[in-house]
Amino acid sequence: MKIRSDDYQYLLEYLIRKREEGQEFVAFFDSAAPVDREELFTFFYQDDVQEFCHEMSTDIDTYSYLAIRSAYRAMAEALKDKMLLIEKDGIVDVGLMITRRYEQLEVQQLINNQNSKVMNQKNFEYLRDQVKYTGFGEGLENDLKEKLNKQTPDFTLKHNAQYGNDRTASELHFSKSSQSDMYFFNSYKVSLKKENVPDTMEQTFYINKGNNITLKEAYNLMSGRAVNKDLTNKDNQMYNAWVQMDFKQTDNNGNYKLKQYHQNYGFDLDQVLAKHPIKELGHDDHKSNLLDSLKKGNRQSVTFIRDGVEQKNYIEANPQFKTITIYDSNMQRLGNSQSKAEKQSEGENSSVKQENKKENQRNDDDGPALPQSAKKKQKKQSIS
Repeated sequence: MKIRSDDYQYLLEYLIRKREEGQEFVAFFDSAAPVDREELFTFFYQDDVQEFCHEMSTDIDTYSYLAIRSAYRAMAEALKDKMLLIEKDGIVDVGLMITRRYEQLEVQQLINNQNSKVMNQKNFEYLRDQVKYTGFGEGLENDLKEKLNKQTPDFTLKHNAQYGNDRTASELHFSKSSQSDMYFFNSYKVSLKKENVPDTMEQTFYINKGNNITLKEAYNLMSGRAVNKDLTNKDNQMYNAWVQMDFKQTDNNGNYKLKQYHQNYGFDLDQVLAKHPIKELGHDDHKSNLLDSLKKGNRQSVTFIRDGVEQKNYIEANPQFKTITIYDSNMQRLGNSQSKAEKQSEGENSSVKQENKKENQRNDDDGPALPQSAKKKQKKQSIS
């Protein structure tokens, strides 16, 4: 369909008006000459316009039709971008403008699809790594890709694990951004069934900025042990703390609250371990692995050396009481808040302090130390 440049605005408004009335197609005499308003015929249905063009066409004259929406959109966009206007000698070729517009739309769609594929792949790879390093391994990779391809607003993945005779069942929750096609790993809920415990315990852990609580750490926390983490505060500042579950308090969602023991609390795991005759502390690599394991909340096997005899024990960090908890080879807990080694060490230190105090007292007096009875008498007289 060719029109005169002078009729451009008038015919654009005419086509828009007809489209608002519900008419979908415009038929015209297809020739090299431009058409006037009186040579345009609009229709509601495609069957009607096709029948009209067939009946009006002869061996010499040909009638064609266009979708009104396509015609006025191509014309309207050309008013904003002159590069889209196809004009020669005062005649505008609307049909060719529509063809070129669709070609550009197809190219743009291909670019968008390609960009979308790249972004979706990057989103998948990011989530895959996030799931892996949060402790769920690589077994959920295919399920994750399948759920992402469905493009639902949100979805969950399921994961099962076993630690000794304890079992965990986890649900990983993902949601789609309201502003893009990106998906986010938001949280995971762990159901823990411990051996010889009838009830199942549940806790939801939220995904943070690069310092997620891993599944194994979640299991350790739910088992009552403490985990050392680098955390981020509201001002995006990093800090280190021991985290432990408070089984006496829950939040509004029914989750147990987490207690934190910051660096200023005074628990130094390295110094606490040094008080014990642990064989692994004598080798730098073994010591480093031991510290890392305890900081993850694990109950770790170690070798105690007592009177030259090696004995297998298990230990775990206990930041609340600034000590470690020790178990025998049968997992029976030894002592209360302190081990015998710590008590002995503190007792020896106390004896040394007492001896030093007596020695200082002798040096400060003019003569020998007073007997106890004299001291009491002297004290009584000074009071009176």
